[in-house]
Amino acid sequence: MRSGREWRYRLVLALPLVCLSGCGGGQSTLSPHSGPARTISSLWWIMFVGSALVFALVVALIAVGLLKRRRTSPGTKFVVGLGVVLPVVVIVSLFVLTLDALPKTSPSSAKTRFQVDVVGREWFWDVSYPATGARTANEIHIPVGVPVDVRVTSSDVIHSLWVPELNRKVDAIPGHPNDVVFDAREAGVFRGQCAEFCGLEHAHMALEVVAEPRAAFDDWLHRASAPAPPPANARLERGQQVLLGSDCEYCHRIAGTNASGTVGPDLTHIASRLSLAAATIPNSRGYLAGWILDPQHIKPGNKMPATNLSGPDLQALLDYLESLR
Repeated sequence: MRSGREWRYRLVLALPLVCLSGCGGGQSTLSPHSGPARTISSLWWIMFVGSALVFALVVALIAVGLLKRRRTSPGTKFVVGLGVVLPVVVIVSLFVLTLDALPKTSPSSAKTRFQVDVVGREWFWDVSYPATGARTANEIHIPVGVPVDVRVTSSDVIHSLWVPELNRKVDAIPGHPNDVVFDAREAGVFRGQCAEFCGLEHAHMALEVVAEPRAAFDDWLHRASAPAPPPANARLERGQQVLLGSDCEYCHRIAGTNASGTVGPDLTHIASRLSLAAATIPNSRGYLAGWILDPQHIKPGNKMPATNLSGPDLQALLDYLESLR
């Protein structure tokens, strides 16, 4: 049986391989899709390669010392060169590179074209567009090639918004807005995550940034700014009445109806979203039904209570929610 010390050595040696094998996509700083993200990725690689070379040099010198077993002390030039000059050069170089990266990843009002407000709540992201009044949840739409000022705050505890493929993370602090710029260079869906422990469902507080061509974004923003469409038939009208006759209307908002709650996500155009429950489950009829009936099973500790509905009422409600595009 291998000793515990041997297993620790193997774990330490395997960590860099695990890191490098998982950095090819998804929620990764090393898969940049914007200028600031490329700056952060380049700085990371410089620090990684530099530290690896220093580590290799130190190990080599130790090995040489052990093999030669010389009793004489090393020369003064050798000690000064590797013990003083080299660390100073490395530290100063990293300091200069960091100073150069800071303005490239920091918000600038001169560069941004419009603003998106994001409010962190336990445990979802409330997203709004002040210029048009559009609101959504857990999904930020931005046009490709246009710098967007994302203003982040919180309504309860400290959260942290981080979309690694687009920029650095930024803290969401109650009463203290912070800004980060998203400037996607290509179309795509980029996953983000709360990066500050905020409670029981911190791990399930994600979001998606949808970068799309300007024409597609303008079309989405126009639709998102409009109130919910009125029920087109008797079945959808019944579903709307089920929603307005339940506790849902006190927690959720649907523009154009009496539902004006602010506790939960805005549902005005819920059918057009990619996911539900802060990117925890897909936005499909089956998952939506499960989320309505037993949300605690899907996301334990969230603030949405279970809803007791009959089969016909549930189906009518699902029909109505799926019409909100």
